Parts: sequence; structure tokens; C-alpha cells
Amino acid sequence: MLVEINFDGIVGPSHNYAGLSLGNLAATAHAGETSYPRAAALQGLEKMRGNRALGLTQGFFLPLPRPNHRFLTEIAADGHTDHALLAAAWSASSMWTANAATVSPAPDTRDARCHLTAANLVTMPHRYQEWPDTLRQLQIAFADAAHFKVSGPVPACFGDEGAANHMRLCASHAEPGLEVFVYGRRGGRFPARQHEEASRIVARAHGLDPARVLFVEQNPAAIEAGAFHNDVVAVANERVLFTHELAFADPEGTYAAIRAKVPEAEIVVVPDSAVSLAEAIRTYLFNAQLLTLPSGEMALVIPTEAQESPAVRGWLDAMLAGNGPIRRVIAVDVKQSMANGGGPACLRLRVVADPDTVDPRFLLTDALEDRIAGVIEEWWPEHIDPGELGSSGLENDVANARGKLLEALELPELG
Repeated sequence: MLVEINFDGIVGPSHNYAGLSLGNLAATAHAGETSYPRAAALQGLEKMRGNRALGLTQGFFLPLPRPNHRFLTEIAADGHTDHALLAAAWSASSMWTANAATVSPAPDTRDARCHLTAANLVTMPHRYQEWPDTLRQLQIAFADAAHFKVSGPVPACFGDEGAANHMRLCASHAEPGLEVFVYGRRGGRFPARQHEEASRIVARAHGLDPARVLFVEQNPAAIEAGAFHNDVVAVANERVLFTHELAFADPEGTYAAIRAKVPEAEIVVVPDSAVSLAEAIRTYLFNAQLLTLPSGEMALVIPTEAQESPAVRGWLDAMLAGNGPIRRVIAVDVKQSMANGGGPACLRLRVVADPDTVDPRFLLTDALEDRIAGVIEEWWPEHIDPGELGSSGLENDVANARGKLLEALELPELG
């Protein structure tokens, strides 16, 4: 039975605020501050628990090895190496698994397998180094070749940032859908991280029907305002697209193209006059999880920052008072992730699959929740100052913490 499984990244023990992500306004605003890895990981785990309490299947991915010695070797790191490059080797940014891969479910693909293509993340050094370890984890979690095809990234000359720039609309998760790839034009103040060429390569590699694919340009004004990924200004689930008015370069053309291919589509547009683009990005209203609950009702899981905004709260209250498709709004505390520029949607990769075909070590259960929480509470550092990055003491603590988690989850292959 095909269902949507959200795979959240467990926040790694090296979670820090080094401010490495140009165009990510939250990350640069909090650069140099003290981070709290233990609290961050527990916040993320609590969000996963909440989704399971809603009756949803929940998966997870593990932190990648940090510091990344392979990357340090590649850059010939020494005592004169720029601190930002050294800090990149410590980044816990793989927690944002929306950037791990682009996923096309089996109902959409030519060979009727779920395809996952690891994202190359070439725009930012701290993210580019992720894909080899991410690919290894995907290959273990989705090793059933009868149901999955896991592929390496597209060529590095084309930037690909994964599912954060990819949406799918369909009557239900188990039915064929329309896959929408959103790309940016290069040349602005901030880098356009998703290239159109990369999106087209992924669509071809996944064997998608060209009649059920759209390539849509992101609004350059949204990128300039800090929407470094499309999922900062738009999110889709089954028949519903929830979007800011200024998300796309040609909004009316985009909506018309979607309705032509998915007649049942319901497009919920938040006007800029109600919630400004700046406020939407500051609060991450759209970097939310739009979920179909077992009852068939749709719920929007937002960060508490959105709930606390008068403009956002007012618009959401008006929406709930109407007869729209989104009937519940649930706020979650992921403040540690938000301060580095990642909301509820950043923390998860959506995979439509039969849970029985996934390696069970990556699917959350009551017992695994308790086991993971116990490791985090005992071994994750309580706090990290960016000035500590590079110290042997912190390196030992971070490596030991990850090792304890691998041991607890019986995943020695990732050691």
C-alpha cells in the first residue's frame, strides 16, 4: 500500500551557527551565535512524534559524519585555511532532508519504481560535500531494487537542491501525479540554487511522462527577498497548492497550467497585501508540512514563529473560518532549526512508498523514539560556540555522539 512517508533528518551533534548560507537570511542573521544541538535534536524528534500521533508513517535519516575529513583533505586544509571553509566541514545542514534528493513516486515513472536522485547542492561548499554520504544512506534505506531506484547526482555544472524545489499534485498519493519543478534564473544578488537544466535532467532520468511535468520559474523577487528555495514560498500536497502571491515569475500562467493538467487542483493563494513576502519568509509560513491525515482532512504544520505573527495568524484564522481544503493548523517548536534557516518542511523528505519495502531501521516506532531520545539526551553537546569548531575536544564529542546513535539503531554500515 502506497502512503506518503516523511523522512526527517535527526539534527546532528555538530549543529552550529557559522552563517555559511548566502541568501539564507536567518542563517546569516544568527551567524556567530551559540547553538544548542541537544535542544535542536529533541525539537526535531518532538515534531516527528507529533506526526506519528496524527496517525502518519514517519521515517528518519541520520546525521552525516562530522567533521568531514574527506572534505578537509579535498581542500588541503591547514593552519591558513579560511575559517568558513573549515566550518563547512562541521556543518550539520544535512538535517534539512528536503535537500537530500528529488523523489518521483512509482505511479509517475516509466518503470513503476520510486526514483530518488541525490541532490548535488553545488552552490554552497558546506552542502556540496553532503551528497556522497547522503547517497550511501539512501541506498541502504531504499535498497529494495524492485521498488526503488536510487541514483547519484546530476553533473555538478548544474545546481540541484532536491525536493525543496519540487512539488507534486495528484488526486491521491497513490495515483499518478503532476510533478512541478521550480527553478531560478541566475544573475541576481543571491544565487539561484536550482537550475532549469538540472530539473530537466532529473525529470528525464526518472522516466516521467512529459505531459505530466511542469517547469516553472521562481519569482526573482522572491529569491532576492530570501526565498533561496521554492519551499520557502509554496508547498503542495495531493490536490492542493498553498502559495504566496509572489512565489512564481508568472503566477497566473502557472496556476492555469496546473489546472489544465490537474482539473481537481485547489490553489490557495496568500496575497502580499495580507502577508507580505518579507513576513512570509521571516515566519516560514510556507515552509510548512501540508499533510493528509488518515481522516482525509488536510493539516498545515507551521513553525511557532508563524503562529506568533499577527498578520499570519489573522490570515490563517480567516482561512480556517472558510470552506477551504486546509482544515487544521498545527504549530511546532523548531526554533533551533529556524535560526539557521530551516522550518518544518526543510526537515523532511517526502517519499511515497509501501513502508514494508523500506529498511525498517529508518522507520520510527515508539521504541526507536525512546532510544533516539536517550542517545541525544546523554551524548549530544548541550551548546556549541562557532569558535569551538576545529577543536579536538569537540571533534571527539561529536564523533562519539554519532557513533552511539549508529550503535543504538544497529546501523554499523554508516560508520
